[in-house]
Amino acid sequence: MGDFTHFDNKGGAKMVDVSEKDITCRRAVAAARVLVNHNTFQLIKTGGMKKGDVLQVARIAGIMGAKHTPHLIPMCHPVIIDGIEMDLWLDDERSSVEIRAAVNCGGRTGVEMEALTAVSTAALTVYDMCKAVQKDMVITDIRLMSKTGGTHGDYEREE
Repeated sequence: MGDFTHFDNKGGAKMVDVSEKDITCRRAVAAARVLVNHNTFQLIKTGGMKKGDVLQVARIAGIMGAKHTPHLIPMCHPVIIDGIEMDLWLDDERSSVEIRAAVNCGGRTGVEMEALTAVSTAALTVYDMCKAVQKDMVITDIRLMSKTGGTHGDYEREE
């Protein structure tokens, strides 16, 4: 199976053994975007959604999503997350909700999946909070922005 680490020599799925890896400081930052129409944007901006404060609920959902990543992604190791920063803001020009998550830990494996799960969960929560007024929202641009720590080195997305 070449460089794929989640397969055994028979091609079966396996969880990678990280017990021999050093514990290092790890950080991953991910981002996502939810495109909404003008009416939905204004309702989010003015606090007019019947379900409540869209950005605050999505912030909490993102944090919860990061913490539950190994329950959702089969080969992810449970990691002790040292901190999660969730930022959500409105972009008037794009008529969008912008989402960013930064996840930190000291561990043997990275937290890229936790950061990506955080922004995905937050984006899905924005959709859930707003679906009564708009069904055609678009969740887009889910991406890893950067990661530090570990044997594979640092990564920074160029945009």
